[in-house]
Amino acid sequence: MIPGNGSDLIDIRRFEKTLERFEERFTYQVFTEVERTKSNKRAASCAKRFALREACSKALGSGIRMDVALRETGIAKLASSKPAIALMGGGIERLQAVGPSGFRTAINQINTDDYPLAQASAVISARPGDRPEPPKADSS
Repeated sequence: MIPGNGSDLIDIRRFEKTLERFEERFTYQVFTEVERTKSNKRAASCAKRFALREACSKALGSGIRMDVALRETGIAKLASSKPAIALMGGGIERLQAVGPSGFRTAINQINTDDYPLAQASAVISARPGDRPEPPKADSS
């Protein structure tokens, strides 16, 4: 069962201008400390991460400004080095609310960039079974 999906497409050139103008203020409002370090303020990396947040918020049905704050959605690496959407606070609550009772939910994602565009998709899947804890973003 797929209780939600979303996608987003961003112009990397727009992110370049945003980073030039509001670099510290913008990145601190949107990204976790780990993400700020890993992206190294590269516009393409930041744009992909932001597109994934937008796609995730659409899949959750929350929108960017409703139940889930931007920093409550992060990009984490699993032990296999595969990137995964990591949720905190309202993001975890929203993911649990989207899935039917007795189903385990997960967010599958894909993102890519090909200058001047960055694209991301997020699909929430629900399967019968106990709900495991979703990946959590490293807030350090």
